[in-house]
Amino acid sequence: MEKELITAVEAIKTAILQSQYQAAKETTRVQLILYYGIGRYLSSKKGKKTWGTSVLETISSQLRKDLPGLRGFSATSLKNMRLFYESWSFLENANTSVLNDELPAIVNSSDVSDELKPIVSISDFKLSGVNLNDFPVEDFFKVPFSHHIAIFSKVKNLQERYYYIHLVVEEHLPVNVLEGLIKKEAYKHHTEIPNNFERTISPSNLARKAVEMFKDEYLLDFINVEEIGERDTADVDEAVVENAIIHNVKNFIMTFGKDFAFVGDQYHLEAFNEEFFSDLLFFNRELNCLVVVELKRGEFKPAYLGQLSAYLRIVDDKIKKPHENRTIGIVLCKSMNKQFAEYVIQDYDKPMGVTTYKSLSEMPEEMQRVLPDLDDIKKIM
Repeated sequence: MEKELITAVEAIKTAILQSQYQAAKETTRVQLILYYGIGRYLSSKKGKKTWGTSVLETISSQLRKDLPGLRGFSATSLKNMRLFYESWSFLENANTSVLNDELPAIVNSSDVSDELKPIVSISDFKLSGVNLNDFPVEDFFKVPFSHHIAIFSKVKNLQERYYYIHLVVEEHLPVNVLEGLIKKEAYKHHTEIPNNFERTISPSNLARKAVEMFKDEYLLDFINVEEIGERDTADVDEAVVENAIIHNVKNFIMTFGKDFAFVGDQYHLEAFNEEFFSDLLFFNRELNCLVVVELKRGEFKPAYLGQLSAYLRIVDDKIKKPHENRTIGIVLCKSMNKQFAEYVIQDYDKPMGVTTYKSLSEMPEEMQRVLPDLDDIKKIM
């Protein structure tokens, strides 16, 4: 074996042996430090002509001979360690150390040669060019390596990575579930509508599902306010929109999302001889809860949340079945100041969200032209 390969094997073997005494106490954290260091070492050698793909196979084979019973250091695993380091290499290139206390050296740097230091001298593990308030330090070292592989191999955006790292720790996600969420682009949907679900719905995975269930805007293309009495858009009230939805309830449910079942419109609610009528009531099978939808023709107003909160209280007390989860309320309005809606909704302890809708006549003219004509659709049907 060439001298350089022997050195590589010794470097990795030393790092493995020196980290094992800490592994029982902090398995994931120490393992990630080790893998990051090995990845850094392998990355530093990658550009050399003699370090082709077969080198990792050779190193892996020799490690198994020198350390019988060793698992997790196949050629593929070594490659993933290198990619792990390269995906997070910015963590060590800073003038200000943030993680010194979090990441003590696996071995004292004086115990090894300079050749081994790229692996074992991790005490200078630092952040560079990163918003230190955003980087999930605690969560990062709680995420198993298999989950890290899924994240860095499938997610390139830094904020998205932070989101999935936090999600794994928060919900103890199996790696296959994590991969499914990444494939469904859960990050792009997790904050789209102003809501308080994370604080009002438990467990946390159910809160996440609730966030993913609703869009930030719905195109109700079966509602054309120009055809309804030739009236101005501003004169069309909630009843007009509601009637259009009722007559197209199948289309609305398909637009609104999966697993919704229509319960009723103008649903009668009563408490202490006071009567109310919620605009639309649905049941969602995935969330196992009723969903109250209040339609508003204009811009979002804080008063809508107070009204909706009262409806949710009555539905939970009078209508909800014992086995069902808390009822969710959605304000469906024409427009909103999203930041303001997010701000005021946090004062409520009932699960609520705010979203918007557009009708066909409000779509851009070029988009309307490519949609099939209503009469043509009727002929096809």
